[in-house]
Amino acid sequence: MAFAERLGNFIWNPWLLGLFLLSGLYFSVRTGFFQLFHVRLWLKTTLGSLLRPKRRREGGGLTQLQALSTALASTIGTGSIAGVATAIFYGGPGAVFWMWVSAFLGMMTGCVEKTLAVRYREKSRDGGWQGGPMCYMERGVGSRTLAALFSLCCVAASLGGGNVVQANSIAASLEAAFGWDRLAVGLVVAVLTGLVILGGIGRIGRVSETLVPCMALLFIGGGVMVLICHRAAIPEALERIVTGAVTPKAALGGGIGYGMAAAMRYGVARGVFTNEAGMGSSAIAHAASNVQEPAEQGMWGIFEVFIATLSVCSITALVILTSGVYQENAALLAIQSGTVTSAMVGAPLSAAAFSTVFGRFGVVFVAVCLLLFAFTSLLGSSYYGERGLQYLTGTDRWRWPYRAAFLLAVVAGSVGDVAVVWQLADIFNGLMALPNLCALLLLSPEALGLLNGWMTVRTDGAAHRGRSRRAGR
Repeated sequence: MAFAERLGNFIWNPWLLGLFLLSGLYFSVRTGFFQLFHVRLWLKTTLGSLLRPKRRREGGGLTQLQALSTALASTIGTGSIAGVATAIFYGGPGAVFWMWVSAFLGMMTGCVEKTLAVRYREKSRDGGWQGGPMCYMERGVGSRTLAALFSLCCVAASLGGGNVVQANSIAASLEAAFGWDRLAVGLVVAVLTGLVILGGIGRIGRVSETLVPCMALLFIGGGVMVLICHRAAIPEALERIVTGAVTPKAALGGGIGYGMAAAMRYGVARGVFTNEAGMGSSAIAHAASNVQEPAEQGMWGIFEVFIATLSVCSITALVILTSGVYQENAALLAIQSGTVTSAMVGAPLSAAAFSTVFGRFGVVFVAVCLLLFAFTSLLGSSYYGERGLQYLTGTDRWRWPYRAAFLLAVVAGSVGDVAVVWQLADIFNGLMALPNLCALLLLSPEALGLLNGWMTVRTDGAAHRGRSRRAGR
């Protein structure tokens, strides 16, 4: 545990934290903060397209909604509930601010990432599309070594991070809510996961397309109800978030307090874990989309971060901070004395916050949401690991042994120690992000060129349609 914690801190603080923030800032500045000043364009391209009649696309692959849902299936997971609560407990309310900052900048990192994923994808054996960072690292950067390093880390993150974290949170929440045996829960989850992933990316996309929108709306709706009941505490919560983020030492009673470094470390790390912008994993799902324009898929990358972190995670954070269940003094004393228990962090803290309005049903509500969030995350994580292994070996021969190992890890993770699980997740995510961020920066001129070209076509087309309508009057 101590070694894992030291290794995780070495990877993330300050090297990887700075690289994530600086990369997102670079992409934002180069595009004139596209995510802010062109919000109508990317919302129209993403959310607006879901309301328009579907156009038939050629070439097979997933629909854009299925690709987004598969990516969100992995991103909107336990990090959105348990991860945010853990970040607040260990980093203080200021961690929420840095989570927002990382998400705002990460919107453009996600845009570049998904644009390149479609630009360098390739045809799969079933007639669809496949790709991801390993493809743009090899064909774009020209480095098979970098691609192999990413793929290796992707497989490790899938087996030792993504699935273990999700399985652990499912088992812990159902044990707390209903008293169910963790091992039995792990076995059932493994069986259900296996039934879906055996059908490949097509079945994963169809299941995600059904579950993800429903679970997101369910959680957001419940969170909004809690915030309405605690609306008087929202201004104070926002003040604590900002103060904790910018004060070098947000001291509390007794001279103890959260430091700004802790807020940044847990806020940025948890933000990245919930939206995966810059990690490269969700780009694997977006590469399977049947979209034709790479930059168009980049808009879905922006939308993904907006939903996963700025919407869902913000709801969790505000519910915790307005409900009064989180006490900074008690949390700091427990951290310093080494008496932190599983009931004080993660999903139990979120459940306690919802219970202030829903009563006993609050624990059940969080358990059900965690079950849906974590289950869909398992589906996305399995596909990412398969793609990484396929690239490393150059064959599908190892697909079935990998799936067996993945499902066994689900069972093992359900009875594992939560502290160790989260440390491993941070380590593997960090090791996967390093080669990907380097590749994004190297290929940024091409990605930004594709974005500018697509915007020019959209702008000229809109202007032409406007002139045609005026001439027809």
